[in-house]
Amino acid sequence: MKIKLFLPFILFLGYAQAQNKYGLHATILSEYKASIKSNPEKELVELKDVIPGIVLDIRYATANNFTGAKVYNLARAYARRPVAEALQKAQADFNKLGYGIKIYDAYRPYSATVKFYELMKGDTTYVASPYKGSRHNRGCALDMTIIDLKTNQELKMPSDYDAMQKESWPSTPVIDLTVRKNRDTLIAVMEKNGFKVYTTEWWHFDFGGFEKYEVMDIDFEQIEK
Repeated sequence: MKIKLFLPFILFLGYAQAQNKYGLHATILSEYKASIKSNPEKELVELKDVIPGIVLDIRYATANNFTGAKVYNLARAYARRPVAEALQKAQADFNKLGYGIKIYDAYRPYSATVKFYELMKGDTTYVASPYKGSRHNRGCALDMTIIDLKTNQELKMPSDYDAMQKESWPSTPVIDLTVRKNRDTLIAVMEKNGFKVYTTEWWHFDFGGFEKYEVMDIDFEQIEK
């Protein structure tokens, strides 16, 4: 009888340990390795290794971001393999127009999403909810802009990256014709290649089918070991 009572308790403990305080289980390194053995498309690939000419400006590896502090120890941009392949096609389309891609952020460990949420005191207008996790945590979202290939300068957009203001919304009217064209070009090329712009951030693009990929909490250092 004691054994019967004890077993459910053990099962409960195992379940509790698999959850965090927001009730979500984020995939850890061992689970991720097992998943890519059964489905190689779930592999995280480093964007600079598969997309020639891509420029990285990983803001969360610096203090130049909305938190005012360094979040990542390494400046890396990873994404699931199909995401990287779709972005490679987008890069080719941008190149035809004389533009290139600059990445601000890609795969983001779940722990960073929790940090952002708590810093914003539960406001999810510009940060993801830890109850569901971010598309960044799935390796299926990109924060990015485009640059002029001749000057390597960013094209002017309606707001700065990570600006928490209505000018950042893709639906906000833009009077400046050049700025409007730049934003429209960025969105049109990305959506042609299987991405969708986020409602409050012109720089954020979600990959179609992101639901098939798990939320992960794996640091860049772990990936590179």
